[in-house]
Amino acid sequence: MERPTSEDSGVTAEPRVLRRDEWDTWYGTLIRAFGGVPEPAEEVELFRELTRVDRSIGIWEGEGGGEGGGDGEGGECVGTAGAFAFGMTVPGGARVPAAGVTMVSVAATHRRRGVLTSMMRRQLDDVRAWGEPLAVLTASEPAIYGRFGYGAATFALNAEIDTSRVRLSVPAGTDDVRLRYEAPADVLDACEEVYARLVPGRPGMLARRPGWERLALLDPESGRDGASPLQCVLARRGGEVTGYARFRVRPAWGSEGPKGTVVLDDLAGLDPATEAALWRFLFGIDLTSTLAVRGRPVDEAWQYQVSDVRRCRPELRDALYVRLVDVGAALAARTYQAPVDVVFEVEDAFCPWNAGRWRLSGDAKGASCERTSDPAELALSVRELGSAYLGGVSLGSLGAAGRVREVRAGALAAASVGFGSDVAPWLPHGF
Repeated sequence: MERPTSEDSGVTAEPRVLRRDEWDTWYGTLIRAFGGVPEPAEEVELFRELTRVDRSIGIWEGEGGGEGGGDGEGGECVGTAGAFAFGMTVPGGARVPAAGVTMVSVAATHRRRGVLTSMMRRQLDDVRAWGEPLAVLTASEPAIYGRFGYGAATFALNAEIDTSRVRLSVPAGTDDVRLRYEAPADVLDACEEVYARLVPGRPGMLARRPGWERLALLDPESGRDGASPLQCVLARRGGEVTGYARFRVRPAWGSEGPKGTVVLDDLAGLDPATEAALWRFLFGIDLTSTLAVRGRPVDEAWQYQVSDVRRCRPELRDALYVRLVDVGAALAARTYQAPVDVVFEVEDAFCPWNAGRWRLSGDAKGASCERTSDPAELALSVRELGSAYLGGVSLGSLGAAGRVREVRAGALAAASVGFGSDVAPWLPHGF
């Protein structure tokens, strides 16, 4: 596909790479597009340091704002988009390079003029040139990114647990776990070691680059909504650190007594007993009657340990969207829980280098995916491949929805089983 020009898209300048000295203006354009409420200084400073300017683009309209057309001075920033460099776990445990698409915005004065399409075109061309087979993002509005080939691939569980009425049944060994309050900053390295050990075991998890560990410690008073500063408990079993929980407590009182809320930020355990010990602790914090949970794995064990799941008010939300930038490399990078040998007819109008027929052959040991002239057995768009890629959305369900067409009888069921994952994919934090 050719890159849209200013004449056919309404864009008067092409996206270009950001300069470090333009970051404040560029980021200000982003903040304004999301409502204009200033962020805490420590959060702004962290993302200033984490931003890869060489992987960030903007559209600067005005004199000198076009690509190759001057230094940008005097121009107005009307569009922003960035891409972090992540390693993401895929089924089978491999860590695959993925562009973490972020900080995407278009000035309200420049909507419906092709600004977003122009940036998405440039960005996916860049990701391909970087040799990264995947692009991933979290969507402020889910309807936006489907037309660019992104499919919802992971979901997250929210809950409001009535801990005054719900009890937890824990597995054997839970009483062997010892918990201790620690200052969050003092045990950050220990928590990161636990997190790193968990990354290979769940698709969708991100290997954190240096600096990203600081995200967990952001604790501006303006973001607490009346809750305490961040607290942390560290779990040990047999002298080894095996888990942690980071949380806040929001005190409240009613005519019947205390009714505070525990707000969970993050929880990780290396074994079922540690996880159960941490959840039991959160259920039992004095002067509280609610545990607020956000963005947890959809298959997390506590759901099957509670005495009354209805009083936990579970809610499912979309989380990570996946886009295959290189179909062959992406499908060959993961494994398949049952043998797969299928020819896909892939539709991809936005990245036409992916379009056409691919033969995927793989099993639990590895896979290959190559161009083929063999007849198609399943037909789908790259968006459906993105949804199914991490094993959290079944090809069979997409077929039932009319989004995957079975050309050869039986091909859909076999491929659907192969693409599945015993562990639900999960995005541990936003970006």
